[in-house]
Amino acid sequence: MSRNTVARIDLEALAYNLGVVRSYCGDSQIACVIKADGYGHGIQRVSKALSAADLFAVATPDEAKMVREAGWAGRLLLLEGFSDRDDLALARALGLELVVHQSEQLSTLQELGFDSLKRIWLKLDTGMHRLGFPAEDAPRLLEAVRSIKGAGAPWLMTHFACADEADNPMTAAQIQLFDKVSAGMELRQSLANSAAILNFKDSHRDCVRPGILLYGISPINGSIGEDHGLRPAMSLACELIAINDAREGDRVGYGAAYTCPRDMRIGVAAIGYGDGYPRHLENGTPVLVNGRRAQLAGRVSMDLITIDLSGHDDARCGDEVLLWGPGLPVEEIASAANAIPYELVCGVTGRVDRLNT
Repeated sequence: MSRNTVARIDLEALAYNLGVVRSYCGDSQIACVIKADGYGHGIQRVSKALSAADLFAVATPDEAKMVREAGWAGRLLLLEGFSDRDDLALARALGLELVVHQSEQLSTLQELGFDSLKRIWLKLDTGMHRLGFPAEDAPRLLEAVRSIKGAGAPWLMTHFACADEADNPMTAAQIQLFDKVSAGMELRQSLANSAAILNFKDSHRDCVRPGILLYGISPINGSIGEDHGLRPAMSLACELIAINDAREGDRVGYGAAYTCPRDMRIGVAAIGYGDGYPRHLENGTPVLVNGRRAQLAGRVSMDLITIDLSGHDDARCGDEVLLWGPGLPVEEIASAANAIPYELVCGVTGRVDRLNT
């Protein structure tokens, strides 16, 4: 018998959210970021649902291969570039655009040439200090790219550290540095991630790189996707598999962490941290039982959760329990878990079936 623990993926919501992003970004091209298995939604189904994208962006060559195998023949950007010559050979075979962010990548391309690759994106470090060349090296880097036979004009890009904080001066400083070092180069530019799309319109430039927005989730702390006109694309759900009558004073679950304050019904639902539902969610975390709020009563275990069914006298085994989705934003659950929603959707494990809706 199936556990009926599923992540339902709303393909229409994905396409709708892309349209919302376009409404924010005017004439900017949109590089839809679908790394990490499409943020847990399934990279191949996501690539098909977002077929109106100008290009896709992934982190690894294997992800790029999966997108090609799903039928995407258009532009495809490798965000981390290549790690070795085998990666580069696969990038050539797949016809990828490459982010180049460190000197060994650049020297390898100078040695081997650009045959079958589509474009270089030079990544400048304007303050995040993760990937990228020092921004001040932009003129030298441009000359180096020009020495690569067949490479053509590169695009310039950077990545923001604090764009989710509209009042943080760091993003403006990063934009200012980027503009200073790129002045007069007349190259295409890409700066904005999801948060900058919402908070820093002057960063939109030639191409934006939305990720979490496409999945109907807000990158801004304290807001949810619906606040920005988006629709959640993932609903994580399971079923009640047992209902127990507990007495006042009974203790529930590992560590006896929940004490029943009265005689009550305790529901047991088929999901746990083995499915990606966060173990450290506390008593009182909301779930929806048949569309109405209930709350956790006891620790999340590997395969099961326990739920206070007070006020749910009609609940029966087999009834649906929604962990997040429409009516229960993943942002709310992430906050309860002291996490970010990216972690939750990316963390849903392989034993949870993904179903298209």
